[in-house]
Amino acid sequence: MFTPKYPRPDTAPIPAPMPPATYSPSVYHPTAYAPAPVPAAPATNRPAVRLTPGSVLTLAAGGGALVLVVGAVLVSMLLAVAITAASVAVCAVVIRSILKNDRR
Repeated sequence: MFTPKYPRPDTAPIPAPMPPATYSPSVYHPTAYAPAPVPAAPATNRPAVRLTPGSVLTLAAGGGALVLVVGAVLVSMLLAVAITAASVAVCAVVIRSILKNDRR
């Protein structure tokens, strides 16, 4: 579970084979342990996507609803920032006037 998982070195160049006289079983050969490649799935002829007037209308209505929802969320976030900034400004003015009155 905690051992690292390395991807297969499919783009790495294959190392040259070692001469038989210097071969040692302790040497790691990545090609010796790599699983056999999986054959590609046969290509199937799929029909093209056909858009009917009803599906086009549904897509347009869904896109319009999405734009309205995202716009409402963005406007509400902007309004929240503006209200927060105004309240911080009012607090700053009140604190400044309190500190100014205390000095006199």
